[in-house]
Amino acid sequence: MPPTRVSMLRIYLNDHLTGATAGAELLRRTAGTHRGGPLGPELEELAREVAEDRQELVEIMVRLGVPVRQARVTAGWVAEKAGRLKLNGGLLSRSPLSDVLELEAMRLGVQAKTACWRTLAVLADGEPRLDAGRLAELLDRAAAQARRLEALSARAVSQVWG
Repeated sequence: MPPTRVSMLRIYLNDHLTGATAGAELLRRTAGTHRGGPLGPELEELAREVAEDRQELVEIMVRLGVPVRQARVTAGWVAEKAGRLKLNGGLLSRSPLSDVLELEAMRLGVQAKTACWRTLAVLADGEPRLDAGRLAELLDRAAAQARRLEALSARAVSQVWG
């Protein structure tokens, strides 16, 4: 790839890694909050998958020679922590609205991840270091994650507003 394309890809992938870091942390924390409850197993499975997807992105970056910008990764981690401070009716504790807002954030994260996998799938046509078949699998998994998060979100909305 020409240098400007490489630098744009470096920025693009590091931006997605920042978001993936925040998303993985949010899912991990939310799954922990629901451990032992009815949503726990589904959230734990999603947290595992999202962490694997984040690692897959790191491996793609390594294959493409794109350096991971640790400051950006840290920014994603910090952003998730800052996101806990929201006016959800329980500033210092969780409220039923916390689940609704967090599940919406997770769904947005999966949509962004889907866009990244699609972009990489387009690039795979001319980039032998990208595995189009694996990207198709990641797209399928992201679609399944979106469906599962949508169902969890509907449950959370019903619990808040019945």
